[in-house]
Amino acid sequence: MKKWEEVRRRPVLPLYLAALVWPVAALLLPVYTLWGLAVTAVLSLAVGLVAGRFCPTRLIRREVPFSTGSEDTDAMLTGITQNLDALAQLNRAIPDAELSRQLDRMEKAGRAIVDEIQHDPKKAPQVDRFARYYLPEAVKILAAYARMQTVQGDNAGQVRREVNETAGTIAQAFENQLDALYSAEALDISTDIEVLEGILKGQNLAR
Repeated sequence: MKKWEEVRRRPVLPLYLAALVWPVAALLLPVYTLWGLAVTAVLSLAVGLVAGRFCPTRLIRREVPFSTGSEDTDAMLTGITQNLDALAQLNRAIPDAELSRQLDRMEKAGRAIVDEIQHDPKKAPQVDRFARYYLPEAVKILAAYARMQTVQGDNAGQVRREVNETAGTIAQAFENQLDALYSAEALDISTDIEVLEGILKGQNLAR
């Protein structure tokens, strides 16, 4: 049950090189004296700083567990994330610009769905069919397209045409699924606005 996060890792080589200065300096300088100790400290700092310039901070992508409080929801989010990662990988393997644009829409909507479910796990049942069927089926269809994109023949050509014609519909369905997650909030806000307008009008504070 995983999701991804990016962390920055500082390189350890500059620290090792700075530490190495001390035993080397002990062989060449009287580190037991104040000036020898000061020179060694300055050299160690300088080596560490210089080495740090040649060893930049690395950005590492690692997995961390989902923690919504429900194992079923965590498993659902893990499955969605894995399929979205597969979708992103397929997108990189497909050169068609228009189809790639539709895959971008699918992935963007899917990531937003994951974020919303993490924020409000009670909405998880609303995306159950999306997680179990719609998204995996989309990945399956696009994987078939990726395999056949250089294959000659009527059958392969038909698959490519049908996928191109359907991709926009799939992307729109993903976006509609995301939008549906906010239907209750939209209704509540509309009701609150109507109530507020009624109060304001009743107090002669609005027309």
